[in-house]
Amino acid sequence: MSEPTNRKRSYATIRDVAAKAQAGKTSISRYLNGEFHLLSDDLRQRIESAIQELEYRPNQMARSLKYGRTRLIGLIIADISNPFSVEVLKGVEAESIKQGFMTVVCNARNSIELECEFLNLLNGYRVDGLIINSAGINAHFLQALKATTLPFVLLDRKIDDFPCDMVGLDNPQAAQLATNHLIEQGFEALLFLTEPVRYISARQERLQTFHQMLEQHPHIKGESHEVVLPAPDEIDRLIAEFCANHRGMRKAVIAANGVLTLQVAQALSRLGLNWGSDIGFLSFDNLEWAALAGKGITSVSQPTSEMGRKAVTCLLDKLDKPDHPPAQYLFNGELIIRGSTTVTVQRDGIDYLNETIVP
Repeated sequence: MSEPTNRKRSYATIRDVAAKAQAGKTSISRYLNGEFHLLSDDLRQRIESAIQELEYRPNQMARSLKYGRTRLIGLIIADISNPFSVEVLKGVEAESIKQGFMTVVCNARNSIELECEFLNLLNGYRVDGLIINSAGINAHFLQALKATTLPFVLLDRKIDDFPCDMVGLDNPQAAQLATNHLIEQGFEALLFLTEPVRYISARQERLQTFHQMLEQHPHIKGESHEVVLPAPDEIDRLIAEFCANHRGMRKAVIAANGVLTLQVAQALSRLGLNWGSDIGFLSFDNLEWAALAGKGITSVSQPTSEMGRKAVTCLLDKLDKPDHPPAQYLFNGELIIRGSTTVTVQRDGIDYLNETIVP
């Protein structure tokens, strides 16, 4: 009985591909670098066939040492369970692949300390650049960010007195759009619920704009609260007290992000409140189930996947033109109006609700 042998797999080299394609190594390198205009159609076809037949894979580490690029993009995500983060990730990965890059994804689990560790780790991995959707920007994170030698783009985060490339939602525009809609629909009391705003500019801008809108409409009663999730009992209490304090008035709740939207929907269910009849309900982030829940939840939709794509192209521009001044790219939110904030029209005993999109 013969003993099994542990043979190392032999990998094809550029020399093997050149011999198989009956071409020089220079031509193979030109093909691998995408310089197809320097190759005849016949030669290009022979090289492609040789690469496929030999299952040739370029040594990316060697190529990165030679050309100074790893074609890797580091992506730091605040919380991979957040619907916003998931959609952004899809956009980043799609555009990265389109541009010939791969992503190294780091989930910070809403920990600023972990984000700082990832910054140091990705520096060691020699990624070409970073896209960062930070869990929060405090002094420690800012110090780590300033210390990195890698080009980076922030996603939906701004830093005062520290110019840097940024892609995100125009949060004041989106918050104004949402609050205006509720006022126009005749709601007289508004409850704004958000996760803690400290260190996170997007949350700060939404909350600030909400209060600015209240100042412009003094007849509207409004209040806001910051909630550390998960907090079902606290959310129940806040909504119940809000309803008790504004009896006889048309009331609405605003959930400032997708994660909080689910928590508020569950709280309204526990309290026996039906959105669209007992109370109004508006959310930031247009969740997949928002159109199906009850009469549908009016939502501020963000072009999250498009934002992820733009972050990649912005980073690649920065790699090609490192001396260009930092730029900000802001996307408008769209309001998708559903039954949670509109009066239902009844005809022949049937409720009719039309989904409307307001840019």
